[in-house]
Amino acid sequence: MKKSVRKAIIAGNWKMNKTRPEAKELLEAIKPLVANAEGNVEVIACVPYTNLETAVNTVAGSNVKIGAENVHFEKSGAFTGEISADMLTEIGVEYVVIGHSERRQYFGETDETVNKRTKAALAAGLKPTVCVGELLWERETGITEEVIARQIKLDLYDVSAEDVKKTVIAYEPVWAIGTGKTATADQAEEACAFIRATLAKLYDDATAQAVTIQYGGSMNAANAAELLSKENVDGGLIGGASLKAADFNTIVQAAING
Repeated sequence: MKKSVRKAIIAGNWKMNKTRPEAKELLEAIKPLVANAEGNVEVIACVPYTNLETAVNTVAGSNVKIGAENVHFEKSGAFTGEISADMLTEIGVEYVVIGHSERRQYFGETDETVNKRTKAALAAGLKPTVCVGELLWERETGITEEVIARQIKLDLYDVSAEDVKKTVIAYEPVWAIGTGKTATADQAEEACAFIRATLAKLYDDATAQAVTIQYGGSMNAANAAELLSKENVDGGLIGGASLKAADFNTIVQAAING
């Protein structure tokens, strides 16, 4: 990480877990543990829609920020079951995950809709975390960089340099999501460095250096320090480990000390 240049961010992605009382209990446990991250590392909990208002109220006055796990690209309309960016900002949500591999795999998310959601989030003042990453067979056939470059170019199409600086990129090798497999620290660094190089080509080096790039493939308490020691790994998008206060805190502390 280069915290002197860009913000380090540790974000929990709770996925479809926790009721409102459970969410409150977990956040109450996390708050005091990560209080020393203020001014050093941004700490975020991205929670299910039903937990958002409870989460915002629970972390009020602390250094923990709240994010949503998805957002629709229209402001309003006949989109049953969807939530707009304005609805999220109105209750105090600051971040939103867009294009997670599970959304792409199970719910038909495409680079076109990721692009639309990203622009809608930015227009509403949300900070999007845009997820990119390759499938196992794409890595095995040697096209990881082609896949990532295509996603970056399409997902950030027509997004200005100023808005890109407000955007977090999460490198999520799909083969390491919820599988227990993790990219090695060197593999994570290589991919995150490639993402930064791609941003430099699309925009400029100063913009690329300003963007926070997380690693999001099964980062946990045991491997966080090694992954976060890499120059271009600026934090983590944490799945299962974010549901345990002690494990999540270990990752946050690794980021603080990294």
